[in-house]
Amino acid sequence: MDIFNTLQQSQLQRVSDGETAPLLSDHDAAQRLLVMVWPQLGDFDSLEYAWWLRRESEMLQAQGIVIRAVGIGDRNSGQQFCTYTDFPEDCLYVDPTAKLHQQLNLYPGLQLKVPGCSAVQNAYLNLLLMCAGIGSPGTLAEVFRGYRGDRNAPQLIADDEVVKAAPLPAVKGELFKNAGGKGFQRPFELATLRLRNMAEVLSHWGTYVPDASYVTQRGGTFLFEGDGTLVYEFCDRNILGFAANMSQPLEFLSIESPQESALTESQG
Repeated sequence: MDIFNTLQQSQLQRVSDGETAPLLSDHDAAQRLLVMVWPQLGDFDSLEYAWWLRRESEMLQAQGIVIRAVGIGDRNSGQQFCTYTDFPEDCLYVDPTAKLHQQLNLYPGLQLKVPGCSAVQNAYLNLLLMCAGIGSPGTLAEVFRGYRGDRNAPQLIADDEVVKAAPLPAVKGELFKNAGGKGFQRPFELATLRLRNMAEVLSHWGTYVPDASYVTQRGGTFLFEGDGTLVYEFCDRNILGFAANMSQPLEFLSIESPQESALTESQG
């Protein structure tokens, strides 16, 4: 399958203006193009991925990387998502029925069907099973990593930052320093950010998830050179598994292009 061609032919609703437009419009000047096909916009993975992109926004800009994202939902979902995450509305498109995900053969998640249950009821049941690690390998290990900390991951919350994650009281970043040190992901640090995301989604569930039929659908990440050459591809197989290395989810952006690799070899 020609992934770039599939993405290039996609016409989806853009969140910024509500217009149906080509997903890859206005990317011609990009040195690289990063396309993220996210699951439901209320999914943990979508929200956490957007957090990492905001954290590394200066690096993305310095490397001349243009970003495009597609999430399952409608324009209201997209607007709520962008308000919460600060993701740019003109870079986010919505796909209400996960059509693009299906075209790209992305993992639909667990698909057990219980006789007598509706499509939505089966979707919720499958989602609960996936949260328990069934049909979603690695999810429980990633949940535990969020609680125990990770010395291979960077510090996520600045000492002077205040995190509000209902129902917990507001937490200041220096609390994590006192509990575990600094300069790496401390115990409970990532879990606190995920709790904040969960509180956001549950308080706006109907907005984030207008149709729960697709709540198990997983996503994918595709990095292209400006000419459409695929440099990197990663397809999710589990909840909380949107990157090959969850300790450093955006490390793939340092991958050399084929041209750079050839130049390095010739100089060596």
